[in-house]
Amino acid sequence: MPAPVADGAVASGPVTAAEQAVLDLISTAEITTLTRSLVAAPGENPPGAEAATATVLAEACTDAGLACTLTEVEPGRPNVSVTLGAADGPGLLLLGHTDVVPVGAGWMVEQLGGLVREGRLFGRGATDMKGGLAACIAALAALGRSGTPLSGPVELAAVVDEEEAGKGIRAFMAAADRSGFLGCIVAEPTDLQTIIAARGDAYLEVTIRGRAAHSGNPDEGANAVYGAAAVISDLETWHHELAGSAHRLIGPAAWSVGQVHGGTGTSIVPAECVLVADRRLLPQESGDEVLAAATERVARLRLEQRGLSVEVRLTMEMPGFETPADHPLVAVADGAVGAAGGPGLPLGGWTAACDGGFVARDAGVPVVVLGPGSIADQAHRADESVGLDELCVAARAYALAAMRLLGRADRG
Repeated sequence: MPAPVADGAVASGPVTAAEQAVLDLISTAEITTLTRSLVAAPGENPPGAEAATATVLAEACTDAGLACTLTEVEPGRPNVSVTLGAADGPGLLLLGHTDVVPVGAGWMVEQLGGLVREGRLFGRGATDMKGGLAACIAALAALGRSGTPLSGPVELAAVVDEEEAGKGIRAFMAAADRSGFLGCIVAEPTDLQTIIAARGDAYLEVTIRGRAAHSGNPDEGANAVYGAAAVISDLETWHHELAGSAHRLIGPAAWSVGQVHGGTGTSIVPAECVLVADRRLLPQESGDEVLAAATERVARLRLEQRGLSVEVRLTMEMPGFETPADHPLVAVADGAVGAAGGPGLPLGGWTAACDGGFVARDAGVPVVVLGPGSIADQAHRADESVGLDELCVAARAYALAAMRLLGRADRG
């Protein structure tokens, strides 16, 4: 279990003179420059090309005098670890990812250009989540330059592969005992709202196998696509059934079939069909539980009576999490973003999934998500952008959270 908040830690309240001295070292211009450099660095996933982004982060850390380590998860795909402060006390983990979704079509501005216009910075990853990474670096750099004493280290883990299979966070969690953190702030885009619960995600692959035949005599075969259609229809029914058991902050669990592949030719009864479904998890659910339930539910369709066999596999799991609203980390993070000039939004939930679920599940560390940009309005779409003012508020919030969580600032 994580240690309690340090004695004397300040959860909220007005900014002190000592805190303001650190905040004055955070420059919107510097954050903008770093975000533009990160956006210009390719990092699309798939295929998984985060090395250029990691290099930009490492160079920024060197320039700021921060200790930085790159650890390859796969060739050309390094996790980045940035650490500030002593390692003798429990610390604060800032968490982010270096990959972005493919650029896609429909852009009206240069996709990797980092255009700044009317107070916003445009480009793939500006919101999700290179802006958040830049804000973390700015916060660490300001704390380092100020010489602010902290009771434990502040670490930024910028990991690969969040947008796909979570290889980066899995490697980070497996490399060492991560239970010593007082808390984790995930710098994903939340419109600067403190998120205390998030859904998880699981991918299930369903393979239906039948028997090929000439389409002139289809009854001599066993049509795998028909079997897949029955499974898809049942998953849609199941999705609507789940709507009756909604979580108060993040809504219900959900099913969505995203891919279907089957058949080899129009005149051939298809002998195989594969579908891949996305199952959004509530915080208390696990992928294995969903796999067992899905396997049982598919068995009820009795596809074997139609000459078909079915295999259901869990191919990806990202756990959800929920942190109690009265947890000290929540008070510190929410108080920090308010004091930094945030919008004052209520504590909320997130229907998306993030790497923070691994930290909560596998290390028992409390987690909140708090970052610049909008997951709903900007992420994963053309002309993605983030507000420059949001980047600055986020950086100041992270610095304040570190000071308030890891020791009492001088309140004189």
